[in-house]
Amino acid sequence: MKMTMDLHTHTTYSHGLGSIEDNVKEGIRKGLEAMAISDHGPGHLGFGIKPGALKQMRRELDALQEKYPQIKLYLGIEANILGRDGAIDVSEEDLGLLDYVLCGYHFGSKPGKWTRDLPVHLFNLLNRWTGGFEKKARALNTEATVNCLMNNRIDVLTHPGAKGPVDMLEVARAAEKAGTMLEINNSHGHLSEEELKICMLTKVRFIVGSDAHKPGDVGRYKEALKRIVQAGVPLERVANLKEGME
Repeated sequence: MKMTMDLHTHTTYSHGLGSIEDNVKEGIRKGLEAMAISDHGPGHLGFGIKPGALKQMRRELDALQEKYPQIKLYLGIEANILGRDGAIDVSEEDLGLLDYVLCGYHFGSKPGKWTRDLPVHLFNLLNRWTGGFEKKARALNTEATVNCLMNNRIDVLTHPGAKGPVDMLEVARAAEKAGTMLEINNSHGHLSEEELKICMLTKVRFIVGSDAHKPGDVGRYKEALKRIVQAGVPLERVANLKEGME
């Protein structure tokens, strides 16, 4: 089995440990045909990219594409779902700079509207700390995620279920309708084997993401592959895996 493309890698522009070029070199070493840099959107209070960073990243990536023509390079972003209406932290101007939009829910992202959206974050934190608010957190997360998929152009929904519970079948149906791929994240446990089985009740497509935060993790997929095999996911439903030697 071979991973052909890795769209989920982070750099020092957010909280990764390597430069864009470090990640590109590792992608080439791993034999990737294509990869993206997809740092966290600016709405994350802890490690989002700085305003205006995407323009610099675009210039840097375009220059590296000329330097390394053996791999196709894309500029992406891992946008943040900000609240119940599914708004994300990417402007229309910035969308024009991007090749791919990845998006997920993260702790520490700034609520879109505090009075409306703060409960999403509070119930997720309370559930994480106590385990006693899962039903409410699940309802809010599902509402926010489905609205995000329906109201934005999202190419990949990252690690669904990792940062807060969702109704996975409802999310998968929305992703299928929107044409959004669900990520099988190599670094998190989501999508899990059980979640994959639920998602396969729909016709949604999947993609493996390394979620690399250091260059050496670019192109890693073995943990995700274990779950794919255990869940019986047909290879043709995974966008970036193919038969063959590594």
